[in-house]
Amino acid sequence: MQIEVGQISCKVEGGAMGCRRKQGRKGSFTQRKTGKLIGIVTRQPHSSSGDHPLSTEDQKMNNTLSNTSIKCVRDTSVTAVIFPCLYSILFVVALILNSLAAWIFFSIPSSSTFVVFLKNVVVADLLMTLTIPLRVLSDAGVGHWQLRAFHCRYSAVLFYITMYISILLLGLISLDRYLKIVRPPGKCALQRVRVGQALSAAVWVVMLSLALPNVILSDQQPRVSGGKLKCTSMKSKAGLLWHEGFNYFCQVVFWGTLALMVVCYTFISKKVYESYKASKSKSQAVSRRTKAKVFVVVGVFFICFAPFHFARVPYTLTQTGSMVSHCQAQNALYIAKETTLWLSATNVCLDPLIYVFLCKVFSKRLAAAICCKPLYKGAMESHTATSTQMEMSQIAQSNRMSYSTMEK
Repeated sequence: MQIEVGQISCKVEGGAMGCRRKQGRKGSFTQRKTGKLIGIVTRQPHSSSGDHPLSTEDQKMNNTLSNTSIKCVRDTSVTAVIFPCLYSILFVVALILNSLAAWIFFSIPSSSTFVVFLKNVVVADLLMTLTIPLRVLSDAGVGHWQLRAFHCRYSAVLFYITMYISILLLGLISLDRYLKIVRPPGKCALQRVRVGQALSAAVWVVMLSLALPNVILSDQQPRVSGGKLKCTSMKSKAGLLWHEGFNYFCQVVFWGTLALMVVCYTFISKKVYESYKASKSKSQAVSRRTKAKVFVVVGVFFICFAPFHFARVPYTLTQTGSMVSHCQAQNALYIAKETTLWLSATNVCLDPLIYVFLCKVFSKRLAAAICCKPLYKGAMESHTATSTQMEMSQIAQSNRMSYSTMEK
């Protein structure tokens, strides 16, 4: 392996490292078995004097090399204990909630784009939940290194891709709610069930296609150091470039979806407020509930995903070699990435709560299942109506009653 830092060119063969200058005098590194770089031993070119001391330039180069990822060992003493416990708790809760959500949703007909999108979110969350046990075993260092290699190549890719599929679908749900509440119904092709199904399928196909090279290009022989395996060591040079580019794409997906959600829910809030003003004080409680739902959805989305996307870019740059950093900084970025990733993963537990907020028929089915009571057809109302739409109709009804009272 050839490594160049400043004016020093190093070559690693058989665990030994030899270095030389591109210009001027030559040198070599003295290296202990521990892998620590001790210093540069220089030879004077044709000089009769004694040992030549290290120059300031040599010392700087030596410090630069000693702080690069050549010898950086990831500190997992904390993460290997805490995060497996946190993910284990998350897995149990998420599996129960998402299994219940799937059971309820797939008994509801796909009679609206809203229900279609929510069903796809349930599938994405359930798949993401099923990848968590392998992450727990991998992070805890349980099992052979082949388990870690399988997680790096397949399970981790599925974990990330289902997370971004869920993000995109939540964005489509926001757009769907905007069209149904703010815009006149039936005026847009996006409100057709067939179009909703096609959009959902397109999201799955595009995201899985973009993730596939991460699997194919992780074809290098795994390099195990101290019984530990870094996922990036399995990627080829093209794989590292694709991994970096795909992370930039995911940044665009997240921030673009967040912007869409903010715009859509801002207009929805405005519409609700206008309806509230028209009905004066009669629908104050309904209006408060609707506003709370708007801010809860956007707030949960931002709190869960934003910290991870702040930490992801610098961490990826240190892993792909695009940014040279001190070993201590690399470990700090690793801990920040793992912490914010767990926070993002908690979204699989929060999504079912959003279903209760957004989908009236889901909340009624859930209440009937918990109370073990049959749900009569008359109580189902409309499959296509969201809870916000129903509250809007309550505001309108209150408004009409107010006007009729004034006429009398």
